[in-house]
Amino acid sequence: MKVELCGLSVDVITTEETVTRVMRACAGEGAPLVVFSCNVDMVVKAHRDPDFGRVLSAADILTADGMPIVWLGRLRGHPFPERVAGSDLVPRIATACAAEGRSVFLFGAGPGVAQAAAQRLQEENPGLRVVGAHSPPMYFERDPAALAEAIRVVREASPDVLFVALGAPRQERFIQAHKEELGARALLGIGGSLDMLAGRVRRAPRWVQRAGAEWLWRLVQEPRRLARRYLVEDLAFFPIAWRELRKGDR
Repeated sequence: MKVELCGLSVDVITTEETVTRVMRACAGEGAPLVVFSCNVDMVVKAHRDPDFGRVLSAADILTADGMPIVWLGRLRGHPFPERVAGSDLVPRIATACAAEGRSVFLFGAGPGVAQAAAQRLQEENPGLRVVGAHSPPMYFERDPAALAEAIRVVREASPDVLFVALGAPRQERFIQAHKEELGARALLGIGGSLDMLAGRVRRAPRWVQRAGAEWLWRLVQEPRRLARRYLVEDLAFFPIAWRELRKGDR
């Protein structure tokens, strides 16, 4: 079930249901399945850039990633069962792929990160077929030759599942623009998940995640990169959420 929240079409879905739909797409012959995870930062970006909002809402599955999104949805009467984060989907899908003989491709992140993440996934899931781990040049999508090469590398590997870690909004725009050319059966935007798998960034404990404080955990680890995002830009979420709540009073 999809519901409208903050101007976006968000799915009321669990992590397990998302994994099931991804694996069903791998076994099918229809259009590629596109999965994005929507957090506070992406809501803010979508309000500043309506075109990005349309890119998000065009996903086959747009999950509520971030407890503030889940809480806001519940206050609006939408029964979000749980937070569905990209960093949780990657290992769960990898385990399912290993069990079913499906292949994955890790695309994005910094030099060497995708390769390190691939090694960890294979260690944790014996028999997992990782058919590629590629970190393209920075802003490769602005260079036609580099873009064509990146698409070629993925297409020739022909993965069942493509994990794209370029950060928002780059990964979502890249996936939606080239999903047919890339040749994967399911494509997911996963943000910083590869950095976590590679051990470059530590994931917050479960109790911190449930408390909605994972942003603070990440800020402490990467203050230079994330301070402006969390302490300045994402403050715009509060008036967006307030307007959303006011809808219930009309």
